[in-house]
Amino acid sequence: MFRPKLPDTPHVPSITTHIPQDHAPAPSAGRSVAPFVGVGAGAVAAVVVIGVVLTALLAAVALSAVSVAIAAVVLRSLITGANRR
Repeated sequence: MFRPKLPDTPHVPSITTHIPQDHAPAPSAGRSVAPFVGVGAGAVAAVVVIGVVLTALLAAVALSAVSVAIAAVVLRSLITGANRR
């Protein structure tokens, strides 16, 4: 009662193809290289964009570290100056 009924699938006949052996394959010199160049250019562009983003993130982290270090030095000098008085 609660089991789903699957529809009957018709039998699909298999199609066999015959490849004649007397014909030589077409030479590959006439193939276009444009799709491969497009893929290569896209990959290079992706690598360049990822490199730029990672470099920007590294620069942001370095700038933050330098600013925190400067703030620590200033606070340290203010605290030691207040203790001497």
